[in-house]
Amino acid sequence: MAMPWEEYFQLVLEEKLSTKIPEQNTDHVPPVLRLLEKRQELVDADRGLQAQKEVFEITKASLKQRWEQLEQKEQELKGSFIRFEKFLQDAEARRSRALRRAEEERHLAGRREAEALRLRAQLAELQRERARLQRGLQRLEPCASLLGQMLELLPEFQEVPELVARFDGLADMQAALRLTERQRLAELEEARARLQRLRNSWQDELLLQGQWRAHLLERLESARERTLHWESKWIQIQNTAAEKTLLLGRTRMAVLNMYQLVCQHQRRPPTLDIEDTEGQLEQVKLSILDLSAMLAGLRQAESTAPTS
Repeated sequence: MAMPWEEYFQLVLEEKLSTKIPEQNTDHVPPVLRLLEKRQELVDADRGLQAQKEVFEITKASLKQRWEQLEQKEQELKGSFIRFEKFLQDAEARRSRALRRAEEERHLAGRREAEALRLRAQLAELQRERARLQRGLQRLEPCASLLGQMLELLPEFQEVPELVARFDGLADMQAALRLTERQRLAELEEARARLQRLRNSWQDELLLQGQWRAHLLERLESARERTLHWESKWIQIQNTAAEKTLLLGRTRMAVLNMYQLVCQHQRRPPTLDIEDTEGQLEQVKLSILDLSAMLAGLRQAESTAPTS
Protein backbone atom coordinates (compact mmCIF):
# COMPACT_ATOMS: atom_id res chain seq x y z
CA MET A 1 0.00 0.00 0.00
CA ALA A 2 1.42 3.47 -0.90
CA MET A 3 2.50 5.72 1.95
CA PRO A 4 0.92 9.23 2.09
CA TRP A 5 3.34 11.91 1.06
CA GLU A 6 2.90 13.87 4.35
CA GLU A 7 4.16 10.89 6.37
CA TYR A 8 6.95 10.40 3.84
CA PHE A 9 8.19 13.99 4.26
CA GLN A 10 7.89 13.75 8.08
CA LEU A 11 10.12 10.65 8.10
CA VAL A 12 12.66 12.31 5.80
CA LEU A 13 12.75 15.41 7.99
CA GLU A 14 13.33 13.39 11.12
CA GLU A 15 16.10 11.46 9.37
CA LYS A 16 17.83 14.66 8.23
CA LEU A 17 17.58 16.21 11.67
CA SER A 18 19.04 13.15 13.31
CA THR A 19 21.95 13.06 10.84
CA LYS A 20 22.70 16.81 10.78
CA ILE A 21 22.70 17.59 14.50
CA PRO A 22 26.24 16.86 15.69
CA GLU A 23 27.02 15.70 19.11
CA GLN A 24 28.15 18.89 20.75
CA ASN A 25 28.93 19.74 24.19
CA THR A 26 25.81 21.40 25.42
CA ASP A 27 27.66 22.88 28.30
CA HIS A 28 29.80 25.24 26.07
CA VAL A 29 27.15 26.25 23.34
CA PRO A 30 24.91 29.19 24.14
CA PRO A 31 21.16 28.62 23.80
CA VAL A 32 20.77 31.40 21.21
CA LEU A 33 23.36 29.80 18.98
CA ARG A 34 21.72 26.43 19.34
CA LEU A 35 18.37 28.04 18.44
CA LEU A 36 19.89 29.62 15.34
CA GLU A 37 21.45 26.33 14.38
CA LYS A 38 18.11 24.63 14.86
CA ARG A 39 16.42 27.25 12.72
CA GLN A 40 19.09 26.86 10.03
CA GLU A 41 18.69 23.11 10.14
CA LEU A 42 14.94 23.51 9.88
CA VAL A 43 15.35 25.84 6.87
CA ASP A 44 17.79 23.40 5.27
CA ALA A 45 15.47 20.51 6.03
CA ASP A 46 12.52 22.45 4.67
CA ARG A 47 14.48 23.21 1.49
CA GLY A 48 15.46 19.59 1.16
CA LEU A 49 11.90 18.50 1.78
CA GLN A 50 10.68 21.07 -0.78
CA ALA A 51 13.20 19.77 -3.32
CA GLN A 52 12.25 16.16 -2.56
CA LYS A 53 8.61 17.18 -2.74
CA GLU A 54 9.22 18.66 -6.19
CA VAL A 55 11.13 15.57 -7.21
CA PHE A 56 8.34 13.45 -5.78
CA GLU A 57 5.70 15.47 -7.63
CA ILE A 58 7.72 15.19 -10.85
CA THR A 59 8.18 11.48 -10.25
CA LYS A 60 4.49 11.13 -9.36
CA ALA A 61 3.47 13.01 -12.52
CA SER A 62 5.89 10.92 -14.56
CA LEU A 63 4.56 7.75 -12.98
CA LYS A 64 0.97 8.93 -13.59
CA GLN A 65 1.79 9.72 -17.20
CA ARG A 66 3.55 6.37 -17.50
CA TRP A 67 0.57 4.66 -15.92
CA GLU A 68 -1.79 6.46 -18.29
CA GLN A 69 0.46 5.47 -21.17
CA LEU A 70 0.44 1.89 -19.92
CA GLU A 71 -3.36 1.97 -19.61
CA GLN A 72 -3.58 3.50 -23.09
CA LYS A 73 -1.26 0.82 -24.44
CA GLU A 74 -3.32 -1.81 -22.60
CA GLN A 75 -6.48 -0.43 -24.20
CA GLU A 76 -4.71 -0.35 -27.57
CA LEU A 77 -3.53 -3.92 -27.03
CA LYS A 78 -7.06 -4.92 -26.06
CA GLY A 79 -8.40 -3.14 -29.14
CA SER A 80 -5.70 -4.74 -31.27
CA PHE A 81 -6.55 -8.12 -29.74
CA ILE A 82 -10.25 -7.55 -30.41
CA ARG A 83 -9.48 -6.40 -33.96
CA PHE A 84 -7.18 -9.38 -34.42
CA GLU A 85 -9.92 -11.70 -33.15
CA LYS A 86 -12.39 -10.01 -35.46
CA PHE A 87 -9.87 -10.24 -38.30
CA LEU A 88 -9.45 -13.96 -37.60
CA GLN A 89 -13.23 -14.41 -37.49
CA ASP A 90 -13.64 -12.40 -40.71
CA ALA A 91 -10.81 -14.36 -42.34
CA GLU A 92 -12.43 -17.62 -41.28
CA ALA A 93 -15.80 -16.40 -42.53
CA ARG A 94 -14.23 -15.27 -45.83
CA ARG A 95 -12.46 -18.62 -46.10
CA SER A 96 -15.72 -20.46 -45.46
CA ARG A 97 -17.51 -18.28 -47.99
CA ALA A 98 -14.70 -18.77 -50.48
CA LEU A 99 -14.87 -22.54 -49.98
CA ARG A 100 -18.64 -22.47 -50.40
CA ARG A 101 -18.33 -20.27 -53.48
CA ALA A 102 -15.67 -22.56 -54.91
CA GLU A 103 -17.89 -25.59 -54.28
CA GLU A 104 -20.89 -23.80 -55.76
CA GLU A 105 -18.82 -22.68 -58.74
CA ARG A 106 -17.65 -26.27 -59.29
CA HIS A 107 -21.25 -27.47 -59.23
CA LEU A 108 -22.29 -24.53 -61.38
CA ALA A 109 -19.44 -25.23 -63.81
CA GLY A 110 -20.61 -28.85 -64.05
CA ARG A 111 -24.17 -27.75 -64.69
CA ARG A 112 -23.01 -25.15 -67.19
CA GLU A 113 -20.91 -27.72 -68.98
CA ALA A 114 -23.90 -30.06 -69.20
CA GLU A 115 -26.07 -27.16 -70.30
CA ALA A 116 -23.43 -26.16 -72.88
CA LEU A 117 -23.37 -29.70 -74.26
CA ARG A 118 -27.15 -29.72 -74.44
CA LEU A 119 -27.19 -26.29 -76.09
CA ARG A 120 -24.50 -27.37 -78.58
CA ALA A 121 -26.60 -30.38 -79.54
CA GLN A 122 -29.68 -28.18 -79.75
CA LEU A 123 -27.73 -25.63 -81.80
CA ALA A 124 -26.56 -28.32 -84.21
CA GLU A 125 -30.16 -29.54 -84.56
CA LEU A 126 -31.38 -25.96 -85.09
CA GLN A 127 -28.66 -25.35 -87.67
CA ARG A 128 -29.71 -28.47 -89.55
CA GLU A 129 -33.34 -27.35 -89.34
CA ARG A 130 -32.34 -23.86 -90.46
CA ALA A 131 -30.45 -25.28 -93.44
CA ARG A 132 -33.47 -27.36 -94.36
CA LEU A 133 -35.80 -24.38 -94.04
CA GLN A 134 -33.32 -22.24 -95.97
CA ARG A 135 -33.33 -24.73 -98.83
CA GLY A 136 -37.13 -24.76 -98.79
CA LEU A 137 -37.16 -20.96 -98.67
CA GLN A 138 -34.79 -20.77 -101.63
CA ARG A 139 -37.04 -23.11 -103.59
CA LEU A 140 -40.13 -21.05 -102.70
CA GLU A 141 -38.47 -17.64 -103.07
CA PRO A 142 -39.36 -17.21 -106.78
CA CYS A 143 -42.99 -18.09 -106.04
CA ALA A 144 -43.13 -15.68 -103.11
CA SER A 145 -41.50 -12.93 -105.17
CA LEU A 146 -43.92 -13.52 -108.03
CA LEU A 147 -46.90 -13.44 -105.66
CA GLY A 148 -45.63 -10.21 -104.10
CA GLN A 149 -45.21 -8.63 -107.52
CA MET A 150 -48.68 -9.78 -108.59
CA LEU A 151 -50.14 -8.36 -105.38
CA GLU A 152 -48.52 -5.00 -106.13
CA LEU A 153 -49.78 -5.08 -109.72
CA LEU A 154 -53.35 -6.03 -108.78
CA PRO A 155 -54.67 -3.40 -106.34
CA GLU A 156 -58.03 -5.17 -105.97
CA PHE A 157 -56.28 -7.79 -103.82
CA GLN A 158 -55.13 -6.72 -100.36
CA GLU A 159 -53.28 -9.84 -99.24
CA VAL A 160 -51.45 -12.71 -100.88
CA PRO A 161 -53.99 -15.30 -99.57
CA GLU A 162 -56.75 -13.44 -101.43
CA LEU A 163 -54.76 -13.62 -104.67
CA VAL A 164 -53.96 -17.27 -104.09
CA ALA A 165 -57.63 -17.96 -103.32
CA ARG A 166 -58.64 -16.22 -106.56
CA PHE A 167 -56.20 -18.26 -108.62
CA ASP A 168 -57.26 -21.40 -106.76
CA GLY A 169 -60.85 -20.56 -107.65
CA LEU A 170 -59.91 -20.13 -111.31
CA ALA A 171 -57.94 -23.35 -111.27
CA ASP A 172 -60.86 -25.16 -109.61
CA MET A 173 -63.21 -23.70 -112.20
CA GLN A 174 -60.94 -24.82 -115.00
CA ALA A 175 -60.70 -28.28 -113.47
CA ALA A 176 -64.49 -28.34 -113.06
CA LEU A 177 -64.92 -27.32 -116.71
CA ARG A 178 -62.55 -30.03 -117.83
CA LEU A 179 -64.36 -32.55 -115.64
CA THR A 180 -67.67 -31.36 -117.09
CA GLU A 181 -66.24 -31.72 -120.57
CA ARG A 182 -65.10 -35.25 -119.79
CA GLN A 183 -68.49 -36.00 -118.34
CA ARG A 184 -70.21 -34.60 -121.41
CA LEU A 185 -67.91 -36.60 -123.64
CA ALA A 186 -68.70 -39.68 -121.59
CA GLU A 187 -72.39 -38.87 -121.84
CA LEU A 188 -71.96 -38.36 -125.58
CA GLU A 189 -70.28 -41.68 -125.93
CA GLU A 190 -73.00 -43.26 -123.86
CA ALA A 191 -75.61 -41.55 -126.02
CA ARG A 192 -73.91 -42.83 -129.15
CA ALA A 193 -73.96 -46.31 -127.70
CA ARG A 194 -77.58 -45.98 -126.76
CA LEU A 195 -78.26 -44.55 -130.21
CA GLN A 196 -76.61 -47.52 -131.80
CA ARG A 197 -78.71 -49.85 -129.71
CA LEU A 198 -81.87 -47.97 -130.35
CA ARG A 199 -81.35 -47.77 -134.10
CA ASN A 200 -82.42 -51.28 -134.38
CA SER A 201 -85.54 -50.57 -132.29
CA TRP A 202 -87.51 -47.73 -133.64
CA GLN A 203 -87.12 -44.55 -135.57
CA ASP A 204 -88.79 -42.28 -133.07
CA GLU A 205 -86.38 -43.18 -130.40
CA LEU A 206 -83.64 -42.54 -132.89
CA LEU A 207 -85.02 -39.10 -133.55
CA LEU A 208 -85.33 -38.41 -129.85
CA GLN A 209 -81.81 -39.51 -129.25
CA GLY A 210 -80.67 -37.36 -132.12
CA GLN A 211 -82.27 -34.37 -130.50
CA TRP A 212 -80.69 -35.26 -127.18
CA ARG A 213 -77.36 -35.63 -128.94
CA ALA A 214 -77.74 -32.22 -130.52
CA HIS A 215 -78.54 -30.78 -127.13
CA LEU A 216 -75.46 -32.37 -125.61
CA LEU A 217 -73.36 -31.13 -128.51
CA GLU A 218 -74.64 -27.62 -127.89
CA ARG A 219 -73.79 -27.93 -124.23
CA LEU A 220 -70.37 -29.27 -125.13
CA GLU A 221 -69.79 -26.39 -127.50
CA SER A 222 -70.91 -23.95 -124.85
CA ALA A 223 -68.55 -25.58 -122.37
CA ARG A 224 -65.71 -25.33 -124.89
CA GLU A 225 -66.50 -21.68 -125.49
CA ARG A 226 -66.45 -21.02 -121.74
CA THR A 227 -63.17 -22.90 -121.49
CA LEU A 228 -61.69 -20.84 -124.30
CA HIS A 229 -63.02 -17.68 -122.66
CA TRP A 230 -61.41 -18.47 -119.33
CA GLU A 231 -58.19 -19.54 -121.01
CA SER A 232 -58.07 -16.21 -122.85
CA LYS A 233 -58.79 -14.48 -119.55
CA TRP A 234 -55.88 -16.38 -117.98
CA ILE A 235 -53.58 -15.38 -120.85
CA GLN A 236 -54.74 -11.76 -120.45
CA ILE A 237 -54.03 -11.90 -116.70
CA GLN A 238 -50.56 -13.28 -117.38
CA ASN A 239 -49.85 -10.54 -119.96
CA THR A 240 -51.12 -7.86 -117.57
CA ALA A 241 -48.98 -9.32 -114.80
CA ALA A 242 -45.92 -9.20 -117.06
CA GLU A 243 -46.62 -5.54 -117.94
CA LYS A 244 -47.18 -4.66 -114.30
CA THR A 245 -43.99 -6.50 -113.36
CA LEU A 246 -42.03 -4.48 -115.92
CA LEU A 247 -43.65 -1.26 -114.68
CA LEU A 248 -42.85 -2.24 -111.09
CA GLY A 249 -39.22 -2.87 -112.01
CA ARG A 250 -38.93 0.54 -113.65
CA THR A 251 -40.62 2.19 -110.69
CA ARG A 252 -38.31 0.50 -108.19
CA MET A 253 -35.30 1.48 -110.29
CA ALA A 254 -36.49 5.11 -110.35
CA VAL A 255 -37.05 5.07 -106.58
CA LEU A 256 -33.59 3.59 -106.07
CA ASN A 257 -32.03 6.32 -108.24
CA MET A 258 -33.86 9.03 -106.27
CA TYR A 259 -32.78 7.44 -102.97
CA GLN A 260 -29.15 7.34 -104.14
CA LEU A 261 -29.39 11.02 -105.18
CA VAL A 262 -30.76 11.87 -101.74
CA CYS A 263 -27.90 9.98 -100.09
CA GLN A 264 -25.37 11.79 -102.29
CA HIS A 265 -27.00 15.11 -101.43
CA GLN A 266 -26.89 14.30 -97.70
CA ARG A 267 -23.30 12.96 -98.08
CA ARG A 268 -23.96 9.66 -96.42
CA PRO A 269 -23.77 6.11 -97.76
CA PRO A 270 -26.99 4.23 -98.58
CA THR A 271 -28.02 2.10 -95.60
CA LEU A 272 -31.27 0.57 -96.84
CA ASP A 273 -31.51 -2.67 -98.75
CA ILE A 274 -31.96 -2.45 -102.51
CA GLU A 275 -35.26 -4.33 -102.24
CA ASP A 276 -36.65 -1.99 -99.52
CA THR A 277 -38.56 0.27 -101.92
CA GLU A 278 -40.95 1.54 -99.26
CA GLY A 279 -38.09 2.58 -96.99
CA GLN A 280 -36.37 4.31 -99.93
CA LEU A 281 -39.58 6.19 -100.77
CA GLU A 282 -39.89 7.20 -97.12
CA GLN A 283 -36.32 8.59 -97.11
CA VAL A 284 -37.01 10.47 -100.40
CA LYS A 285 -40.24 11.81 -98.90
CA LEU A 286 -38.42 13.01 -95.74
CA SER A 287 -35.74 14.69 -97.88
CA ILE A 288 -38.40 16.44 -99.99
CA LEU A 289 -40.18 17.59 -96.82
CA ASP A 290 -36.90 18.90 -95.41
CA LEU A 291 -36.17 20.78 -98.65
CA SER A 292 -39.72 22.15 -98.72
CA ALA A 293 -39.39 23.33 -95.12
CA MET A 294 -36.04 24.93 -95.97
CA LEU A 295 -37.50 26.71 -99.02
CA ALA A 296 -40.49 27.88 -96.96
CA GLY A 297 -38.09 29.22 -94.33
CA LEU A 298 -36.08 31.03 -97.01
CA ARG A 299 -39.23 32.55 -98.52
CA GLN A 300 -40.41 33.66 -95.08
CA ALA A 301 -36.99 35.14 -94.35
CA GLU A 302 -37.00 36.99 -97.69
CA SER A 303 -40.51 38.28 -97.08
CA THR A 304 -39.70 39.50 -93.56
CA ALA A 305 -36.28 40.95 -94.47
CA PRO A 306 -36.31 44.79 -94.73
CA THR A 307 -36.01 46.11 -98.23
CA SER A 308 -33.07 48.42 -98.82
